[in-house]
Amino acid sequence: MHAPDFNAKTPDALVWKMIYLARRNPALAPEDFPQAWREHSALGRQCRNVGERVLSVAQCSRLLDVPLPGSSADYDGVNLLVLRDRDAATMIWSDPETLAVMRPDEPRVFDRYVRNFTLVCREQVLRDAPRSAVVLHGFLRRRPGLSAESLLQAIAAAGSAGPFDAAQRIVLNEVVDTPPPGYEYDAIVEWWFDSVPAVLQAFDGRDDLRAGLPAPLVQALDGAASVFLLTRVTHSRP
Repeated sequence: MHAPDFNAKTPDALVWKMIYLARRNPALAPEDFPQAWREHSALGRQCRNVGERVLSVAQCSRLLDVPLPGSSADYDGVNLLVLRDRDAATMIWSDPETLAVMRPDEPRVFDRYVRNFTLVCREQVLRDAPRSAVVLHGFLRRRPGLSAESLLQAIAAAGSAGPFDAAQRIVLNEVVDTPPPGYEYDAIVEWWFDSVPAVLQAFDGRDDLRAGLPAPLVQALDGAASVFLLTRVTHSRP
């Protein structure tokens, strides 16, 4: 199998995204984080550039008390933002309204400013189906010495075997800009499942969800530096 060809699309057809891997402000209880995050997102309605440049949002909060070994408890959520164009990923950070309205609220919700845990990506849908409510995210770093193309090829094969194949929708996001310190991932994969029981059934009997990855992907990954997070969509628009 060949690596996904993102450039097969015309530039106008490429789907650009910003993806957060967020930790909450430690003063917030884990169960209070989704509501605080929704409140923060609501501030975006006051910012014209946010409304015009961010086409869709899916805030995915970590599922609490779901026994999926290998899913991280070190992070609290993932935000998937589809952008109008590539430039939006740069311009939104210097927008005066955003800086005045949203940025001052960020420390209330998160453990650091949003820009410091945001990755810019281009999307390739590997398996198309409607979005559901449960998403297993993989923030993946390639093994030292491996090419980015080899990692993408291994990811593309990951949906064709084992428990990950139970996902109804699979999306590969290639990280295209230099990530912020501490977030040096090469790719982010979304595995969308019908329900929490569907996830647990798929991974039943495994001591770690990584044991369900196809061998080529296991060999391509820096497993210790990669993060998997099981989430539920707790806010979305449109």
